[in-house]
Amino acid sequence: MKELFKKHNCCVIIPTYNNGGTLQQVIEEVLRYTEDLIVVNDGATDHTHEILQHFEDRVQIIRHEQNSGKGMALRNGFSHALAQGYDYAITIDSDAQHFPSDLPLFLAELEKQPEVLLIGARNMEGEHVPGKSSFGNKFSNFWFWVETGYKMDDTQSGFRLYPIRKMEGIQYRTSLFEFEIEAIVKAAWRGIPVKNIPIQVHYEPGKKRITHFRPLRDFTRISVLNTYLVTLALLYYIPLRFFKSLTRENIRNFISKNFFDRNEPLHIKALSIAFGVFMGIFPVWGFQLLIGIPLAHVFKLNKALFITAAHVSIPPTVPFIIYGSYLLGGVFMENPKNDILFSDGLTVEAVKDNLFQYLAGAVLLSVGMAVICGLFSYLYFYIARNRRLAVKPVKSV
Repeated sequence: MKELFKKHNCCVIIPTYNNGGTLQQVIEEVLRYTEDLIVVNDGATDHTHEILQHFEDRVQIIRHEQNSGKGMALRNGFSHALAQGYDYAITIDSDAQHFPSDLPLFLAELEKQPEVLLIGARNMEGEHVPGKSSFGNKFSNFWFWVETGYKMDDTQSGFRLYPIRKMEGIQYRTSLFEFEIEAIVKAAWRGIPVKNIPIQVHYEPGKKRITHFRPLRDFTRISVLNTYLVTLALLYYIPLRFFKSLTRENIRNFISKNFFDRNEPLHIKALSIAFGVFMGIFPVWGFQLLIGIPLAHVFKLNKALFITAAHVSIPPTVPFIIYGSYLLGGVFMENPKNDILFSDGLTVEAVKDNLFQYLAGAVLLSVGMAVICGLFSYLYFYIARNRRLAVKPVKSV
């Protein structure tokens, strides 16, 4: 195992603060697997200093005069590791929550996929797992998915493998617990794959477990960080990821799957187009897609065809749709109006009459055009399918 750590230029980093009761045990167990070990004493006020004195000849020690937070301890640990020539760093907490015997799992996965960021996934339904930890993890997983598109089982575990050389140059803004979220989000934005691997976990029951996490303060800081990251994601990284995905092959696959899927029933395609035309004309201007896309999802329609058809109301066609709706509404009115521009004066009564005539016509036009476009679409797809079936491949002799 020690040879694998050397092969991948990998070290282990233990950030510690007032975990004197478990620190020695964790260090001794890690040293069974590697001597490339960095311990960051983050201003501990217990007997941590005395414990570390026993390992000075076997462990690289970084000392903070004052407690600076787990994030800063990790950041300084990464900087030190990079200066020593390491390419990867596995972080493990000093509270004996994690099992050093799981270290080989990280290196085994690294053998399969280099330059990956691995997060140890804990069983959060296990015995003695605090309810607030389980909730916080689900909360963090959701926002990580929003910010990066990665679905994870555990984003808060401190047992991780970081490709620190690949992450070199990333600018961080946090220094406490929330750093572990910022680091994986920005790594994902850089294009580094982020994966979970299952690990063991041990929680001391009740008050025996020492934690420096302060729910109110730290949840507030994490929420502020997520607000910042979501804003960046919406304004920059999600659009960037979308445009990067617009390769010729991806576009071809999208069109083939959504517009020319031979396995999709003909009536689904026709209904998708009909519903798109209906929503494009129906008088809910500005909300057609907001209303239509969820409904298309509920009724299992082809959303690509729906959105395309809904664009029947693009700016050049809007005046014709409005005027056509107005005229059609007049056919069914007792006293039809013909003053859409209010040439006789803008009065409340005139607005009411013209608006009612337009709305009635728009509803009728949306239904009529939906039926017509749906029927023609079904006929087109039916003929196209039969032509494909009629053309049989010629077998070579």
